Amino acid sequence: MTIAELLLPEFDQEMASTRRVLERVPEDKFAWKPHAKSFSMGDLASHIVNMLQWSVDTMEKSEFDLASVTPEEMNKAAKTRAELLAWFDAGVPAARKALQKGDPEYFVPWSLKNGAQVFFTMPRYNCVRSFVINHIVHHRAQLTVYLRENNVPVPGLYGPSADEN
Repeated sequence: MTIAELLLPEFDQEMASTRRVLERVPEDKFAWKPHAKSFSMGDLASHIVNMLQWSVDTMEKSEFDLASVTPEEMNKAAKTRAELLAWFDAGVPAARKALQKGDPEYFVPWSLKNGAQVFFTMPRYNCVRSFVINHIVHHRAQLTVYLRENNVPVPGLYGPSADEN
């Protein structure tokens, strides 16, 4: 069995769960923040969607230099739930396609840097699992707390939620 054959079912499951959460983000709460230092709900949801492109960048490049993009490019924010879901629905197949590589491609070193400062270098596999998939799951969990704080029913992700019992 290949790495892609092992990774893609997990990716598919996490993306299906992520879409269920994104579907519940209320448009009238896009600006809501739990704290001054936190993302707004719309920005957090957009960040999750934007991270899908990181799968493509990880599997098709050897590095990503933060100095090469503007903050606006990195943090593109959806204005509506429909736009958010459209971006997500376009990003998932592109990310999935990028992950369909042979095992040697997963061992190529990949770096995140900002100009001369290198934050980390690791094999693409580790980057996809930690920096992309686990990172999406982390922020998705934050988003479920935002939903709960706004009395929006939280969907079950790994079984029923308290709102589905």
